[in-house]
Amino acid sequence: MTPAAPFAAPFAFVVADDHPMVREALASALGQTFGGSTVATAATLAQTQVLLEEQPETDALLLDLDMPGMAGLTGLGVLRSSHPTIPIIVVSAARDAATIRRAYEFGASAYIDKSASLPEIAATVRAVLEGEVFAPPMAETDESIDKRAAQLTPQQWRVLVLMVQGDQNKQIAYKLGVGEATVKAHVTVILRKLGVRSRTQAVIEARRLELPAG
Repeated sequence: MTPAAPFAAPFAFVVADDHPMVREALASALGQTFGGSTVATAATLAQTQVLLEEQPETDALLLDLDMPGMAGLTGLGVLRSSHPTIPIIVVSAARDAATIRRAYEFGASAYIDKSASLPEIAATVRAVLEGEVFAPPMAETDESIDKRAAQLTPQQWRVLVLMVQGDQNKQIAYKLGVGEATVKAHVTVILRKLGVRSRTQAVIEARRLELPAG
């Protein structure tokens, strides 16, 4: 599969799954879609942790929940807390609503069924790299936008204000004097707290609020 529009630079991925064929298929899909990118693979939680320590600038982790050392969602929580700026895309055979919902609560940026086609998986990875956070309807909250927005920290509010103004991550990072990776992490949390799937939806919801000055 070739991307609809090429990215400016190659990416660094980590694929963590204890099934060799799954690792190979995912690595191949990423390599074909994001030409020039590197794909490191791991078969256990411990191996995954070592790779992420060696590659702190990893752009995305594709993670299987049923892998030695994971203990289910515990491993996801460990990785999320250790590497808060790295997007984690869960690729799992588990389809029950409770597992999917909890995966998002533990910090996953996207949840993909292992039965999904490789082009579908690649498209999801592309969206996450562009700042999207996915959430199935079952994981969304019924709280009002006011209550959801009240969960934002002052810095997240500043990022949201600039998002509404149309600034991209690089511009936001410059204006706030922080790294672009930090902005990406803030955007991920903002989308999750607002209960929306995309940056565009976040801006639409935010425009319904009285935003504080940036």
